[in-house]
Amino acid sequence: MSHTNPLPPAAGTVQVASALRRKRLGALDAVLLLAAVATYFFADLYLALATSVLIMIIFALSLDLVQGYCGIETLGHAAFFGSGAYAAGLFALHVSPDPLLGLVAGAVVAAGVGLITGIVVLRVSGLTQIMLTLACATLLYEAGNVAKSITMGDDGLTGYTIAPVLGRFTFDIYGHTAYLYALAVLLVVYLFTQCLVNSPFGLAVQGIRENAMRMSLLGVRVGLRRLMLYTLAAALAGVAGALSAQVNNIVALDTLSFTLSANVLVMLALGGTGRLYGAALGAIVFMVLSDRIAAIDPTNWLAALGVLLILVVRFAPDGLIGLVDRFAARVAPVRRRVQRTTAADATGNPNATTTDKEVTP
Repeated sequence: MSHTNPLPPAAGTVQVASALRRKRLGALDAVLLLAAVATYFFADLYLALATSVLIMIIFALSLDLVQGYCGIETLGHAAFFGSGAYAAGLFALHVSPDPLLGLVAGAVVAAGVGLITGIVVLRVSGLTQIMLTLACATLLYEAGNVAKSITMGDDGLTGYTIAPVLGRFTFDIYGHTAYLYALAVLLVVYLFTQCLVNSPFGLAVQGIRENAMRMSLLGVRVGLRRLMLYTLAAALAGVAGALSAQVNNIVALDTLSFTLSANVLVMLALGGTGRLYGAALGAIVFMVLSDRIAAIDPTNWLAALGVLLILVVRFAPDGLIGLVDRFAARVAPVRRRVQRTTAADATGNPNATTTDKEVTP
């Protein structure tokens, strides 16, 4: 007689561990991490730019969750970035200068904005949805501009100070602490998003992106799942905005602007949607090229970026991460042939092959 075993108390922990095993850190993760460490030690003059890149990676990751993994089209993602930034700035000004508490405040406020706007935005689709997201961001922008007694309007929110991280690491003028702080937050956000997209919840959301009607017939509460992911992505965008407020000691009205929403869309288009790597690569390429091209030609740098975007869309519709995948697909057969040759030389058997299976002791 068959019977089922009850779930252990730590079933949730087991599911999280299983999700992480399905997406182990690979070679590209190691390359990006080494590049981040090398930047800290060998690019002291560019730490401010590097910190901005890290913040934009978090912002692009949050947009990728919404657009790449759930298929929600948006032109107003800056609403959550700006909400988190103003929340962190006002929290430091009136409540506490602690940076970690400021991050939590930014995430909570942005999640609240995402929840409220998501109830309206996710009821529609297509062009109507895009225009509603743009309308929500525009309303927040105008509210920030009008409420000058709170946000200081066009002058930007200033006058607050940020306490040392964990009470020990003071923000210095060279940007060392800010860079390491942003890198640590990015690593936490990245691991969280990896776990999220590979969890049963994340896989269900991806199924909704492919065919919402089929997932609904399978008993999945499509509207609730989309709203949950939208709120989570808004919270991550709020974390990015809070980081920006803490690192720069100013919150400008531009954090709520359409330009910022468009920029992060371009980052995602350059890197590739539906892949967390794509969000990271797109943010790096966009931010670094914007800085370098603007330094060379302050007048026409946007035209150069436009040409780059056209080339990527034409020759790499899957983004830069698609090019990396195609290169890896071409290299893989060569590596397998090398492995077979090495195994044959070691055993003397020309038919010997290597295997990736793990041997359990």
